[in-house]
Amino acid sequence: MKDVYKQVLKFKEKYPSTIGWRLKKNSAIVEKHLNPDEEALYSFVAQKNDNPFNIFDSAVVTLTNKRILIGRDRVVVGYFLNSITPDMFNDLKVSSGIIWGKIYIDTIKEFVTLSNISKSALTEIETEISSYMMREKKKYGLRKEKSE
Repeated sequence: MKDVYKQVLKFKEKYPSTIGWRLKKNSAIVEKHLNPDEEALYSFVAQKNDNPFNIFDSAVVTLTNKRILIGRDRVVVGYFLNSITPDMFNDLKVSSGIIWGKIYIDTIKEFVTLSNISKSALTEIETEISSYMMREKKKYGLRKEKSE
């Protein structure tokens, strides 16, 4: 397995209370959809749902140099992949509960909820996503101005 799986294992080692299953399979979905010029910068695991009792929607979330990818392997057949490009990103919200926390990613088309994340990982994830999006949105703005 490539960089994504290694990054996810490193994240799970650092934040073991984050709930995540089938890490290798979910990482493979993200790896499969990386473009040739794309590089995985940061990866973590979470549940892609808003229900703290539903622990069966594990996803691998990866920031690349082009977008955010969220990969989930289905148990029987197939998989799900979400791709969030910087131009579609609106806002990020962090919520901390008693045991776990949640990250909410607001995009133009949907609202993505990532749950059952270790409370101690929330700051790191918020910093990674926010700084990434600020950098990329600046680049996107410059490209847009040049094309006009």
